[in-house]
Amino acid sequence: MITIDIVNFTPYSAFSGGLLIGIAVILFFISTGRIAGISSIVNNTLTNTTNWLSNFLFLIGLVLGPIVYAFILNKNIPFSVTTSLPLIIIGGILVGLGTKIGSGCTSGHGICGISRFSFRSILATLIFMIVAMITVFELKWLGLT
Repeated sequence: MITIDIVNFTPYSAFSGGLLIGIAVILFFISTGRIAGISSIVNNTLTNTTNWLSNFLFLIGLVLGPIVYAFILNKNIPFSVTTSLPLIIIGGILVGLGTKIGSGCTSGHGICGISRFSFRSILATLIFMIVAMITVFELKWLGLT
């Protein structure tokens, strides 16, 4: 079950996080000339040897970012995910298939595509969000989360 700490939500932390994501996307585009879509970066890291280092460093930054944040501020980041292994495996497979079918993921379409006013990305992001809401509703109704 994913939980969000609504009580301690502040617009400043949300704005700061969004700003950092925007800066990272811009820096990645300026330094590599490519869109910062995570599914494409993971795929290229595993299959493409030409951009391997920049892709790998970007992915390492995604993992190290929260760890460094928690270490510097000496804070525990509250986050929990379901412990149902079959649910995690099925979800991972569906996300992988969806990113292939949709030619990208939420970061590529939702952050980079919408900011470029791509109709395809706007439509894809709307579909992602609607399906995510339906999935959460169904999993809660079935008692799987």
